Amino acid sequence: MSETGGQVGSRRPGGRLGAVEVLVEGRVQGVGYRNFAQRRAQERRLTGYAMNLPDGRVKIRAEGDVQAIDLFVRELGAGPPLARIARVDVSAVPFSGRYQNFGIRFSEER
Repeated sequence: MSETGGQVGSRRPGGRLGAVEVLVEGRVQGVGYRNFAQRRAQERRLTGYAMNLPDGRVKIRAEGDVQAIDLFVRELGAGPPLARIARVDVSAVPFSGRYQNFGIRFSEER
């Protein structure tokens, strides 16, 4: 498993906000991985999305408290029971605040 980058964040009362883009490789499509990511993100009060990519990877964008993001990324490395994670790449991205919840996407939306 490979993790690169950290969180880019701003200060807020009660914690630092950050955002990451995560690319997960392995057997991660058709095994409930996006639903797993959504549940874990919601438990941690993160916003963003998870979506399948045409090359078989899953792309995840997560925003929220940097400590919650760190825990979330660790959980992504385990995945649901039927998944087999080969690699997790994490990149810090600017916090946007544009997401109201954590959803599942079926195509790239801007």
